[in-house]
Amino acid sequence: MYPYHNTIKKRIKNGELISFNYVDNYKDIGECLLLHFSTPPFERPIRPHKYHEYFDILEKWAKQSDNS
Repeated sequence: MYPYHNTIKKRIKNGELISFNYVDNYKDIGECLLLHFSTPPFERPIRPHKYHEYFDILEKWAKQSDNS
């Protein structure tokens, strides 16, 4: 099985994340946290049951982005 979340977390750690936002109706999956990256694939949706895995990561990323 493709390690979807591990790969996304690695991309965030590598500095590829450029922004994120919450979307109410994303394509065929509905509500999601949408991550935007500087390299393909440019958008990665995160379903609500996985949000908790990203709260700390995105908070840390946001603080680093504010300091840049």
